[in-house]
Amino acid sequence: MKYPIGIQTFANIRQEGYLYVDKTALVYQLAIAGKYYFLSRPRRFGKSLLITTLEAYFQGRRELFRGLAMEKLEHNWTVYPVLHIDFNARDYSNPDALRAELNKHLEYWEKVYGNEYQDREPEERFQHIIGNIVEKTGKPVVILVDEYDKPLLQTSGNPALQTVFRNKLKSFYGVMKTMDSCIRMAFITGVTKFSKVSIFSDLNNLEDISLSNTFAEICGMTEKEIRENMDAEIQAMAEHNGISKEECYAQLKENYDGYHFAVNSVGIYNPFSLLNALKRGEFGDYWFETGTPTFLVETLKRTNYELENLGYEEVTADLLGRLDAINTNPIPLLYQSGYLTIRGYNPRFKTYKLGFPNKEVKHGFYNFLFPYYVPIREDKTGLFVINFVEEIESGQPEKFMSRLEALFANQNYQIAGDAELYFHNAVNVIFQMLGFYVETERHTSDGSMDMVVQTKDHIYIFEFKLDQSVAKALEQIEEKQYAAPFAQDMRKLYKIGVNFSSTTRKVEAWQVVER
Repeated sequence: MKYPIGIQTFANIRQEGYLYVDKTALVYQLAIAGKYYFLSRPRRFGKSLLITTLEAYFQGRRELFRGLAMEKLEHNWTVYPVLHIDFNARDYSNPDALRAELNKHLEYWEKVYGNEYQDREPEERFQHIIGNIVEKTGKPVVILVDEYDKPLLQTSGNPALQTVFRNKLKSFYGVMKTMDSCIRMAFITGVTKFSKVSIFSDLNNLEDISLSNTFAEICGMTEKEIRENMDAEIQAMAEHNGISKEECYAQLKENYDGYHFAVNSVGIYNPFSLLNALKRGEFGDYWFETGTPTFLVETLKRTNYELENLGYEEVTADLLGRLDAINTNPIPLLYQSGYLTIRGYNPRFKTYKLGFPNKEVKHGFYNFLFPYYVPIREDKTGLFVINFVEEIESGQPEKFMSRLEALFANQNYQIAGDAELYFHNAVNVIFQMLGFYVETERHTSDGSMDMVVQTKDHIYIFEFKLDQSVAKALEQIEEKQYAAPFAQDMRKLYKIGVNFSSTTRKVEAWQVVER
C-alpha cells in the first residue's frame, strides 16, 4: 500500500494510487448545506487535503471521484472558478511577508482575470478580481483559504507586528461579505481560532464547524475506517512486532486515537502518526518529529500555568474557541493545537472537560517540556529518566534521591519566577515522564503534594515540602495515612520526605524511611 505521508493534494493521491479514506460524502454535505465555513484542526490532520478535495470538486474534476461516495451523490458537476489561498509556504517574521504572500496570489489571478487595480491595496485588488471573475465567467467564485492563521501564530512573540497582520487580514476577509452575491462558497481552515471580534468581524455569517458533530470526522480517521481500509497492513505490523492483530489495534488506539472534536463524537486517530506507524512498523511519537513550537512553552511560562492541571481542565465553549485569551490562559491554544482534546461535557453549565488525547501526545509533550522546566541539558533528558527508572525498579531510593538532589543543585541553570510554582512544575514533569515506565499517582493537599510510585516489587510514597522540613513531610505521610491502602501489600514500601528551599532553589534535605 502507498501511504500519502506528506502528500496533501487530493488529485495527486487519487492519480498516483495512494491510500485515500473516503470523506467525500461529508464534502458533498458541506457543499450543499452552507456557504461560509470555518474549520479548526491541529496540524498534520488533513486540512490541506480537505481544501484540495473541495477544490477538485468545484472544478468539476469528476474523474478523480470515481469509486467514491461523491460519484453517486453529485449528478451535475458544475464547474466554478476557484481562488485557493495557502498561507503555509512562507516565514512571516518579516513585516513585509504577509503583503508579499497576498501579492503572490493576487498577481496570479490578475494575469487571468485582469489587473486594472494592481496598484491598489490587497483587499481592493481582491474585491476587483472577484467582480471580474463573475463578469467574465458568469459563475460565482469559490474561495478556499488554507492555514489562515499561520502569519498570526508566527508573530505571537511580536504583538505589534501581529496587530498589523491581524488588521490586514481583517480587511482582506471582509471583502467576502461585500461581495456576497458573487461567492458560491468560502471555506477557511486553521489550527487556531482568533475571535470574530478581531479577524472575522466583517464576516459575521461565517459558520464555525470546528465543534460540529456532523463534521467531527471530516479530518482524521476513525477505527471503523481503519479496519475497513487498512486491516491487512495492521496484520503485517502485528507480525513485525510479534503481537496479535487485536493487540496491534489496541496499541495503535492507545497511541494515536482519542481526539474528540465534538461532544459524544467518535474517537479520531491522528492520520499523520497512524500512517507513519504503519509504514515503519513501529509505535513512535511521529507527530512530534514534525516539531513543537516553542511559543507553547513560552505561553505556559508567561501565564504561570501549573502543569499539574494539564489533563484536568474544564472550560466554557466560548473560551475553547478563542485564542485571544492566551495572554492569561494557555488552554485554548493547547486545545486548538491538538495537545488537549474534549474528554467530557457538563450540560448543566455547558463546560467541556479536557485531557490528553492519547499516549503519543502526552509522552511527546512532557518530553518536550522536560528541558524547559527541569535543570538539565536537552540531550541528557532520556538518560536521566532511564537511570531514575532503573533505580526505582531495583529498590534504590537513596540513589535516585541523590540524583534528584544533584539535578536541582545545578548552579548553571538560571531559574526565574515563583519558586514554589517552579518546584511543583519541575517535579511534576519528572514524575510524568516516569509514569510512562512505572505506575505513578499524584495527589495535592493544602498547597503541598505527594506522589505514589509503584513497581512490581516496590512502593514509594513521596511528600514534598517547600521551606519546611523533612520531618514535617514524613509526619504528613503518617497523619494522612498515605500508606494505609498498602497495608496488606507484600511489596517493600518506602516513605520519602523532601524539602525544597525557595531561597537556594535546591533540594535542601530528604530522608527515606522503610516500612
